[in-house]
Amino acid sequence: MAYTIICNSSTDLTQEMATIYSLKVVPLKYNIKDETFVNNLDHREMSIQNFYQKLREGTVATTSQINVAEYEKAILEEFDKGKDVLILSFSSALSGSYNAARIAIENLKENKNKVYLVDTKSASLGEGLLVYLAAAQKQKGKSIEEVYEYVNNLIPHLAHWFTVDDLMFLRRGGRLSGAGAILGTVLSIKPILHIDNEGRLIPRYKAIGRKRSLHRLVSILDETIDPSISKSVFISHGDDHHSALLVKEKIEALNRGLNVELINFIGPVIGAHSGPGTVAVFFTAKQR
Repeated sequence: MAYTIICNSSTDLTQEMATIYSLKVVPLKYNIKDETFVNNLDHREMSIQNFYQKLREGTVATTSQINVAEYEKAILEEFDKGKDVLILSFSSALSGSYNAARIAIENLKENKNKVYLVDTKSASLGEGLLVYLAAAQKQKGKSIEEVYEYVNNLIPHLAHWFTVDDLMFLRRGGRLSGAGAILGTVLSIKPILHIDNEGRLIPRYKAIGRKRSLHRLVSILDETIDPSISKSVFISHGDDHHSALLVKEKIEALNRGLNVELINFIGPVIGAHSGPGTVAVFFTAKQR
């Protein structure tokens, strides 16, 4: 039977890619000054540049998860077309959206159509890379069961590595103490973080200065990537395209036959927590 892949806007994919791969994207929302915006992939409600400018000016953005009713609506729309559904959800360790999807599926269990739900344990373009590779398998004619198995086998190899430029955003999210953020800012310490096997955001290394932190991202990729799984690399950034291009150039200079297939903005849902200047690389590794 035909099926649809449903994902979240936290994938930070482009709208063009969502269209090409026939993805159904359920958007999350973000809030600025008591006004709620839908985090569409094309950023139609607020330009992504405007969003980051507001963050730089000190505006605080908060985010909200997808609720049960929104997932039920998305699933039923596909059921009405006679399609089964594969949901690839934002990491359950970072959002309640996965649990909302689980409840929605339970509420619809009497329906004859099939629904498979995956906790991707991923975020931003890491989640996006997972969805992209799954959609490519679907385009090759793989069944929903085959893609479901493929995705679950891929998750432990989906590496997320990133560095932030403004430590105060980590402080606000509870990842860094106030004193640590201030001291780190004074000393120009740039943390290197990743998403672990449980889908949690974990600090791993420290670099002194912006350039060294970007170099470290590339060296981690070089040391851990497993191109036998996929040669695709995605890069995302918090409104710092120049740094993202620098990372791309350094990855290509490794001469390992890798394909930096996408450079895109970190969307508002992730960007509200990581801040302007964040740069991230995503690839398939021996292990996360």
